Amino acid sequence: MMPEERPGPELEPIPAEPVSASAPHELAPGDVSPVEPGAPPYARPTELFIMGAIVVVDQLTKEIVRRTLPLHGEPAQIIPGFLDLTHVQNTGAAFGLLNAADFPYKAAVMIGIAGMALIAIAAYATQLGFHERLARVGLALILGGAFGNLIDRAIFGHVVDFVDVYWGTAHFWAFNVADAAITIGATLVLLDMIGLGRSHASHPV
Repeated sequence: MMPEERPGPELEPIPAEPVSASAPHELAPGDVSPVEPGAPPYARPTELFIMGAIVVVDQLTKEIVRRTLPLHGEPAQIIPGFLDLTHVQNTGAAFGLLNAADFPYKAAVMIGIAGMALIAIAAYATQLGFHERLARVGLALILGGAFGNLIDRAIFGHVVDFVDVYWGTAHFWAFNVADAAITIGATLVLLDMIGLGRSHASHPV
């Protein structure tokens, strides 16, 4: 008589581990991570407002100077012995640099240089983190000022300068709102580079 065969214990199948939709996707070497939905924009509304305000104020003040002050005429005295408003045209760079230089296609060359500088500054601004507030405000001022002067070069072939600061017979280079914004912005960027006013982003545990 054959012995009775008893069935062995049944092995339960191991359930497959569910894949979470939120789990990070591992990229192969050389792959580029896609942009996550809801990623923060390159500029805050405040920074866009600063840039737009600089352009508007710069263009408005230049138009007032064109309408009220004669070119190379008698300046309007604001603070005796220190500050006048005048009307001069600058075909060079900021603060009258290269204004006296004369070479072929000067206006086109200056527009090209200003345009390339504007693109380079904008590209650098996209690399800054949102915690680098001082640098971002500084770059917003620089971009607003650079764009304001670029508008003048593209339309008129020159930039209107009208702020004349002097002491006795020593005069600083005439400048405008755009030049002042660029100078203040560059100062803020330098201060951020040495660590002043920078708030570091919190590190996750």
